[in-house]
Amino acid sequence: MPVYLLPDEPVFPPPSEAEPDGLIAVGGDLSPQRLLNAYSEGIFPWFRDEDDIFWYSPDPRMVLIPHELRISPSLQRVIRSGRFEIRMDTAFEDVVKACASAPREGQDGTWIDSGFIEAYTGMHELGFAHSIEAYLNGELEGGLYGLSIGRAFFGESMFHKASNASKVALYHLVEKVKTWQFHFIDCQVETELLKFMGAKPMPRVEYLERLKTAVGFPSHKGNWTL
Repeated sequence: MPVYLLPDEPVFPPPSEAEPDGLIAVGGDLSPQRLLNAYSEGIFPWFRDEDDIFWYSPDPRMVLIPHELRISPSLQRVIRSGRFEIRMDTAFEDVVKACASAPREGQDGTWIDSGFIEAYTGMHELGFAHSIEAYLNGELEGGLYGLSIGRAFFGESMFHKASNASKVALYHLVEKVKTWQFHFIDCQVETELLKFMGAKPMPRVEYLERLKTAVGFPSHKGNWTL
């Protein structure tokens, strides 16, 4: 399959034309309209090489259905203990920067550079991007961030400094979106943590069908609260 060079207009080729590794296009920018179009069509930016942005639509897609979240007995005890104070949308940029600096197994660096931080902070200011934060003794010790369009949450990254902090943040994200009847949380690609907590690979064709329905609902814009 060809890899497309994106034009100035915020448009994308069909995800079905992606390479086996999910790469579908190169170029473009991280403008709000392009990001909204990309996620709504099952595509996301993964990294930049100098000035080029690489866009992906993997097959299969790792997806967490909210009611399928698995919580281990030990994590249940941590949640019930109230060890972590959970907040939403109070330190978005701090969460993104912490995700950027978190070590990743099998990776030498991060795709979250200054351009990504600026773009997603802009999406947060527009009410589409959200952070869930876990504090311990007043310090930010874990969290995650992503975009929300319609009844879909597109997880971007998570981090933890204290054990279980990001897992507790994910639990509270799931509890939040369940109240709004979200259809799924897009986890993009498989990780052992997400697999352990109930996320499953979904064929891209099925993901796109579910996505089309989910993004047809009004978005829950603005700062989220518990």
